[in-house]
Amino acid sequence: MHVQLVQGTALDPVGLHEAADRWSRELAPGSRGWLGTTAGVTNDGEFIWMARFKSSRAAHRNDKRRAQREWWESTAALLEGEPTVHDCTDIEPFGAGGSDAAEFVQMIQTRVRDREALRPFWTAEEGRAMAEARPDTIGGLFIVHPDGGCTIVVYFTTEEDARDGERRPMPSDLKAWRDNEMSHYIDDPVFYDLRNPWLYSPT
Repeated sequence: MHVQLVQGTALDPVGLHEAADRWSRELAPGSRGWLGTTAGVTNDGEFIWMARFKSSRAAHRNDKRRAQREWWESTAALLEGEPTVHDCTDIEPFGAGGSDAAEFVQMIQTRVRDREALRPFWTAEEGRAMAEARPDTIGGLFIVHPDGGCTIVVYFTTEEDARDGERRPMPSDLKAWRDNEMSHYIDDPVFYDLRNPWLYSPT
């Protein structure tokens, strides 16, 4: 899998939503290898665009299309300054992965201290344990950026369910597992809440 992650300050949230809809309607049908897109604007104006592709080849092939370049030029004009762009190939899905059924999506960003030490924390077994403890979690993606940063994308049934899940005590063994995982990150996490996520996938 290949993920393209774009972030920037939205000047025109409505226009960005219209641009995302237009990409899905007009450009997605010709984008071979595209798996889905999660996008939106947070309450404080952070625009997020995360497109998933089967491979880096598929992502780069899409970037070279004239229609894609023209779409991006017009869309970038709706952002303040230059956006941050990450092209990522180190990706581990968990649960159902990306899901159009989610009504709330949260992105958590930090930096990786030890990538290899983190691998055991994203196994199918641990994913099942977390799903049992947090049924509000549909699934998500653990994405490592080329510069050592990382983004964890979590798809929830609803925001209300997610907040209820946060308040419930976590089983002691799972809490110890989570605390151990957190020791392998460097920076304090930054949270981006998409309360009205724009979710697109091939039909």
